[in-house]
Amino acid sequence: MERSIFGLREVKLASEGADMTFSGYGAVFGNIDSYGDVIEPGAFGATLAEAKASGDWPAMLLQHGGLTAEDNTPIGIWTDLAEDGIGLKVTGKLADTPRGREIYTLLKMEPRPAIKGMSIGYRAAAYEQRTKPEDPRRRLTKLDLFEVSIVTFPANRKANITDVKSGLTERDAERALRDAGFSRSEAKAVIASGFKALPQRDAGEAGTKAALERLLTTLKS
Repeated sequence: MERSIFGLREVKLASEGADMTFSGYGAVFGNIDSYGDVIEPGAFGATLAEAKASGDWPAMLLQHGGLTAEDNTPIGIWTDLAEDGIGLKVTGKLADTPRGREIYTLLKMEPRPAIKGMSIGYRAAAYEQRTKPEDPRRRLTKLDLFEVSIVTFPANRKANITDVKSGLTERDAERALRDAGFSRSEAKAVIASGFKALPQRDAGEAGTKAALERLLTTLKS
């Protein structure tokens, strides 16, 4: 199995969604990687079609796995894999496990993410070998994709994780309720049971209540 590593340029945080999800590019087209190879548009077409038809998707690993069973245990799942005009666009969800939560924290760190790369593990099923010294070593036209990893040390900085969705926490909701005039105990009661936990006179102005109800819906979705 061959590997091609792509670097992370930026992480954009989003407030919607409670799952530990992220998206980016596992590979980009037309860029010479550290091994002298270029991936051509369409190279993933057959392997992605086969994965979606069979349900046997490429694994999500950390650092391409390793020697132990724990190292080779997936850290999450890919929920979407598709080619676009840039490359292999991937969307994934990290597992709610110690490793998954640790990676999610590293991806969200400010002012920059602590982990900076994505890498693919594949077999070159078809390629064109270079005929001139100045050409890329190989132009990869068909790949069998086995896994896409989050990695620390990128060799090719053209691909990136473009979005990390950050779930709204109960602390965020409590802070918003306190800012709206609720006491700490009232805020905790609303988070636990909704506004029905408060007397009607304590529910506040209708617009504020509606906005906070939307916030609670987001928190619990």
